[in-house]
Amino acid sequence: MALRRLFIVMSVSMLLLVACSNDNGSGGASGTTGPSSPTQTETSPPPASESPSSGGGGETEVEAEDSPLGTILVDQQGNTLYVFLQDTGDTSTCTGDCAATWPALIAKGEVKAGGGGGVDESLLGTSARDDGTTQVTYNGHPLYYFSGDHAPGDTNGQGIGDIWFVVSPAGDAIKG
Repeated sequence: MALRRLFIVMSVSMLLLVACSNDNGSGGASGTTGPSSPTQTETSPPPASESPSSGGGGETEVEAEDSPLGTILVDQQGNTLYVFLQDTGDTSTCTGDCAATWPALIAKGEVKAGGGGGVDESLLGTSARDDGTTQVTYNGHPLYYFSGDHAPGDTNGQGIGDIWFVVSPAGDAIKG
Protein backbone atom coordinates (compact mmCIF):
# COMPACT_ATOMS: atom_id res chain seq x y z
CA MET A 1 0.00 0.00 0.00
CA ALA A 2 2.77 2.43 0.92
CA LEU A 3 4.70 1.57 -2.25
CA ARG A 4 1.60 2.17 -4.37
CA ARG A 5 1.01 5.55 -2.69
CA LEU A 6 4.66 6.49 -3.28
CA PHE A 7 4.32 5.56 -6.95
CA ILE A 8 1.15 7.63 -7.29
CA VAL A 9 2.71 10.65 -5.57
CA MET A 10 5.83 10.40 -7.73
CA SER A 11 3.75 10.10 -10.91
CA VAL A 12 1.63 13.08 -9.97
CA SER A 13 4.77 15.02 -9.04
CA MET A 14 6.22 14.55 -12.51
CA LEU A 15 2.98 15.68 -14.12
CA LEU A 16 2.82 18.72 -11.87
CA LEU A 17 6.35 19.75 -12.68
CA VAL A 18 5.35 19.83 -16.32
CA ALA A 19 2.04 21.59 -15.63
CA CYS A 20 3.66 24.21 -13.42
CA SER A 21 6.52 25.07 -15.79
CA ASN A 22 6.56 27.81 -18.35
CA ASP A 23 8.19 27.94 -21.79
CA ASN A 24 11.46 29.43 -20.61
CA GLY A 25 12.09 26.55 -18.20
CA SER A 26 12.29 28.78 -15.15
CA GLY A 27 9.79 26.62 -13.26
CA GLY A 28 7.17 29.35 -13.11
CA ALA A 29 3.49 28.65 -13.39
CA SER A 30 2.27 31.05 -16.00
CA GLY A 31 -0.10 28.56 -17.55
CA THR A 32 0.51 30.16 -20.94
CA THR A 33 1.66 27.06 -22.77
CA GLY A 34 -0.72 24.78 -24.63
CA PRO A 35 -4.47 24.84 -24.25
CA SER A 36 -5.60 26.72 -21.21
CA SER A 37 -7.46 24.87 -18.49
CA PRO A 38 -10.17 26.70 -16.58
CA THR A 39 -8.89 28.43 -13.49
CA GLN A 40 -10.38 27.87 -10.04
CA THR A 41 -13.81 29.39 -9.63
CA GLU A 42 -16.54 29.01 -7.08
CA THR A 43 -18.01 26.18 -9.15
CA SER A 44 -14.86 24.12 -9.64
CA PRO A 45 -14.58 22.08 -6.47
CA PRO A 46 -11.36 21.51 -4.60
CA PRO A 47 -10.69 17.96 -3.48
CA ALA A 48 -12.60 16.10 -0.79
CA SER A 49 -15.96 17.87 -1.02
CA GLU A 50 -18.28 19.84 -3.25
CA SER A 51 -17.22 23.24 -1.96
CA PRO A 52 -14.98 23.07 1.10
CA SER A 53 -14.38 26.80 1.46
CA SER A 54 -18.03 27.80 1.65
CA GLY A 55 -19.42 27.83 5.15
CA GLY A 56 -23.08 28.01 6.01
CA GLY A 57 -22.74 31.66 7.04
CA GLY A 58 -21.16 32.86 3.81
CA GLU A 59 -17.67 32.94 5.25
CA THR A 60 -14.34 31.28 4.63
CA GLU A 61 -12.50 29.95 7.64
CA VAL A 62 -8.88 28.93 8.01
CA GLU A 63 -8.02 26.64 10.92
CA ALA A 64 -4.96 24.96 12.39
CA GLU A 65 -4.80 21.18 12.81
CA ASP A 66 -2.17 18.76 14.00
CA SER A 67 -0.69 16.49 11.32
CA PRO A 68 2.36 14.23 10.96
CA LEU A 69 4.10 17.31 9.50
CA GLY A 70 3.29 19.46 12.54
CA THR A 71 0.47 21.94 13.01
CA ILE A 72 -0.74 23.05 9.57
CA LEU A 73 -3.40 25.30 8.06
CA VAL A 74 -6.60 23.72 6.77
CA ASP A 75 -10.02 24.95 5.67
CA GLN A 76 -13.11 24.48 7.87
CA GLN A 77 -13.61 20.94 6.53
CA GLY A 78 -10.02 19.93 7.39
CA ASN A 79 -8.70 20.07 3.81
CA THR A 80 -4.98 20.87 3.74
CA LEU A 81 -3.81 24.24 2.45
CA TYR A 82 -0.54 24.86 0.63
CA VAL A 83 1.73 27.71 -0.45
CA PHE A 84 3.53 27.99 -3.79
CA LEU A 85 7.08 29.26 -3.29
CA GLN A 86 7.15 30.79 -6.78
CA ASP A 87 4.33 33.23 -5.99
CA THR A 88 5.36 36.86 -5.78
CA GLY A 89 4.11 38.36 -2.54
CA ASP A 90 0.35 37.98 -2.30
CA THR A 91 -0.03 37.64 -6.08
CA SER A 92 -0.78 34.16 -7.38
CA THR A 93 1.31 32.97 -10.30
CA CYS A 94 -0.48 29.62 -10.48
CA THR A 95 -2.91 29.84 -13.41
CA GLY A 96 -4.10 27.63 -16.28
CA ASP A 97 -3.01 24.00 -15.91
CA CYS A 98 -1.32 24.83 -12.63
CA ALA A 99 -4.58 26.12 -11.14
CA ALA A 100 -6.40 22.98 -12.27
CA THR A 101 -3.97 20.91 -10.17
CA TRP A 102 -3.60 23.45 -7.37
CA PRO A 103 -7.02 25.14 -6.93
CA ALA A 104 -6.97 28.42 -5.05
CA LEU A 105 -8.76 28.84 -1.72
CA ILE A 106 -11.39 31.28 -2.93
CA ALA A 107 -12.83 33.76 -0.44
CA LYS A 108 -16.59 33.46 -0.05
CA GLY A 109 -17.87 36.15 2.23
CA GLU A 110 -15.89 37.11 5.29
CA VAL A 111 -12.46 35.49 5.76
CA LYS A 112 -11.72 34.60 9.37
CA ALA A 113 -9.88 32.28 11.71
CA GLY A 114 -11.74 29.13 12.70
CA GLY A 115 -12.89 28.57 16.24
CA GLY A 116 -10.27 25.99 17.16
CA GLY A 117 -7.50 28.51 17.75
CA GLY A 118 -3.99 28.56 16.39
CA VAL A 119 -4.66 30.85 13.41
CA ASP A 120 -3.58 34.47 13.72
CA GLU A 121 -6.50 36.39 12.21
CA SER A 122 -4.22 39.39 11.56
CA LEU A 123 -2.25 37.25 9.06
CA LEU A 124 -5.38 36.45 7.01
CA GLY A 125 -6.02 38.49 3.89
CA THR A 126 -7.13 38.29 0.29
CA SER A 127 -5.72 38.96 -3.14
CA ALA A 128 -7.39 39.46 -6.51
CA ARG A 129 -6.74 36.73 -9.08
CA ASP A 130 -6.49 37.23 -12.83
CA ASP A 131 -9.81 35.38 -13.28
CA GLY A 132 -11.67 37.92 -11.14
CA THR A 133 -11.99 35.75 -8.03
CA THR A 134 -10.57 36.64 -4.64
CA GLN A 135 -8.01 34.26 -3.15
CA VAL A 136 -7.39 33.85 0.57
CA THR A 137 -3.85 34.68 1.70
CA TYR A 138 -2.03 34.00 4.95
CA ASN A 139 1.01 35.99 6.01
CA GLY A 140 1.01 37.44 2.49
CA HIS A 141 1.03 34.05 0.73
CA PRO A 142 -1.87 32.85 -1.49
CA LEU A 143 -3.37 29.57 -0.23
CA TYR A 144 -4.14 26.54 -2.41
CA TYR A 145 -5.56 23.03 -2.30
CA PHE A 146 -3.92 20.05 -4.03
CA SER A 147 -6.11 18.04 -6.40
CA GLY A 148 -4.29 14.87 -5.30
CA ASP A 149 -5.64 15.21 -1.75
CA HIS A 150 -8.84 13.18 -1.53
CA ALA A 151 -9.83 13.42 2.11
CA PRO A 152 -9.46 15.90 4.96
CA GLY A 153 -6.00 15.58 6.46
CA ASP A 154 -4.32 14.33 3.25
CA THR A 155 -0.98 16.03 2.59
CA ASN A 156 -0.10 14.41 -0.75
CA GLY A 157 1.05 17.73 -2.20
CA GLN A 158 3.76 18.27 0.41
CA GLY A 159 7.13 19.07 -1.15
CA ILE A 160 6.11 18.51 -4.77
CA GLY A 161 8.72 20.02 -7.04
CA ASP A 162 10.33 21.46 -3.91
CA ILE A 163 7.98 24.45 -4.43
CA TRP A 164 4.66 23.36 -2.83
CA PHE A 165 4.42 23.08 0.95
CA VAL A 166 1.91 22.95 3.77
CA VAL A 167 1.73 26.07 5.91
CA SER A 168 2.39 26.57 9.62
CA PRO A 169 0.19 28.82 11.79
CA ALA A 170 3.12 31.28 11.74
CA GLY A 171 2.60 31.54 7.97
CA ASP A 172 5.77 29.72 6.95
CA ALA A 173 6.15 26.84 4.51
CA ILE A 174 6.87 23.60 6.41
CA LYS A 175 9.61 21.94 4.42
CA GLY A 176 10.27 18.98 6.71
